[in-house]
Amino acid sequence: MTTEPQTLVTPDMTERQGVWGSERVSPPISESDVRKWAIACYWPESPPRIYWDAAYAATTRWGGIIAAPDFNPFAWPVEREAPTGMTNTPRSGRGQRGMNGGQVDTYGVPMRPGDVITSRNRLRDWNERETRLGPTLFTFSETEWRNQRGELVKLRVSTGIRY
Repeated sequence: MTTEPQTLVTPDMTERQGVWGSERVSPPISESDVRKWAIACYWPESPPRIYWDAAYAATTRWGGIIAAPDFNPFAWPVEREAPTGMTNTPRSGRGQRGMNGGQVDTYGVPMRPGDVITSRNRLRDWNERETRLGPTLFTFSETEWRNQRGELVKLRVSTGIRY
């Protein structure tokens, strides 16, 4: 009697590995969006002037207002996408339990008023190994943001853990 190797890697994962999904495009970033985001993030302190004071920002190496690195131009959608992969079915059994393994952000050029950001994501790769939890799958997803000039704004690598 032979047993097949136990794996949490699905055929769908193998098909999707490295393939970019559909793109999302933000509305143009406004100076007001940048200012309000900075005020909210730094409250009750004053945010750095580069995020709200046009006269000051003009004297910096950026030559104008920029958004904080954590600014999210997708934060206030008019229409929300339906969640994917969510079910009301209890998750139990091998490979059905999961947790967030964290994320790493790498920043490129800053976002500026007038920029339009395009986001896309993909399943980059995975690592499957035996842990004290049993067979465990570490998946690495990439989300890439680029501005209208094609410049990299942000690259996020998220780690998901299933066991």
